Amino acid sequence: MIGMIVRFIVSALVLLLVSWIVPGLRVAGFTGALIAAAVIAILGYVIERIFGDKITRMGRGSIGFLTAAVVIYFSQYLVPGSISVSIIGALLASLVIGIVDSFVPTTLR
Repeated sequence: MIGMIVRFIVSALVLLLVSWIVPGLRVAGFTGALIAAAVIAILGYVIERIFGDKITRMGRGSIGFLTAAVVIYFSQYLVPGSISVSIIGALLASLVIGIVDSFVPTTLR
């Protein structure tokens, strides 16, 4: 339970950091980042269940990169006040989050 809480807090902080770096991505504060991180995690989980392990973080290639961008882009429609992102912003955010994922140990998230 504590690990899941830490994972969402780290994910929200990464999302806030990415929103400051990436043009076309706007997150409405830390609360909005927490909500968006939860929605992105749920959407990612559903897509992984549907399509299998080929698009997980560990197996990300071009398909995983595009899938992450699609998840980020469509999350704005599920939480309209928390996150706003353009298509280019979603692609750039997916790239930056992928880079951050490679440096942050999976056990912390």
